[in-house]
Amino acid sequence: MKDAPSPDLVRAWVGLVRAEQVLLSKVEADLKAAGFPPLAWYDVLLELSREPETGLRPIEIERRTLLAQYNASRLIARLEEAGLVKREACPQDGRGQLVVITAKGRDLRKRMWSVYGAALSKHVGEKLSRPEAQQLAGLLAKLTNSSC
Repeated sequence: MKDAPSPDLVRAWVGLVRAEQVLLSKVEADLKAAGFPPLAWYDVLLELSREPETGLRPIEIERRTLLAQYNASRLIARLEEAGLVKREACPQDGRGQLVVITAKGRDLRKRMWSVYGAALSKHVGEKLSRPEAQQLAGLLAKLTNSSC
């Protein structure tokens, strides 16, 4: 096979996937221990907090958080039931909806960040120097075609 990945590439891939699983599990555990909802709640609230006046269409939430449509729909419903978001009619499209963060949602996101940020420092920051973190961010940006 001409395009077979090199052993180094396979090792990098396996390491990337394992690191994601391990780190997400640790961050989720820290949030749960502090009595907070799962990380996906934070991610949606963060994206909505970036658009506080206009909100986002559910499809935009899916794209920005990489949630599958059925997961995003259920999560938005749970966030709405908890009073963290509200749905509004889309002014440009009467059939469309916008999801807007509420004051309660902004407050929860800020409180979650104290635990989430500490978890990042503990599980990533204590293991990587600043130059290593910069290098890793640059490498990951290359893989996602985004800039840091």
